[in-house]
Amino acid sequence: MIDIKTEITGNIWKIEAKPGDRLDEGDAIMILESMKMEIPVSAPEPGTLREILFEEGATVTEGTVVARIEA
Repeated sequence: MIDIKTEITGNIWKIEAKPGDRLDEGDAIMILESMKMEIPVSAPEPGTLREILFEEGATVTEGTVVARIEA
C-alpha cells in the first residue's frame, strides 16, 4: 500500500478519482486549493486507488496522508 501525501497546506477543492479506479503514474487523485492556486495530488506510480481519507472542502496540512493506492 502506498500512502499519498500532500506537498502543501490547502483545502481539498475537488476529488478526481474514486476508490477502485485504476490510476497511471501522474493521474490526478484530487485538486488542492492554496493561495488561489490549484495544485493536483497525483499518483506517484500506477496502481488501484484503495481509499480517500478526506472529503471535498477539508483542510489538510503539508505531509498529510490523503489517499492510499495499491500497486
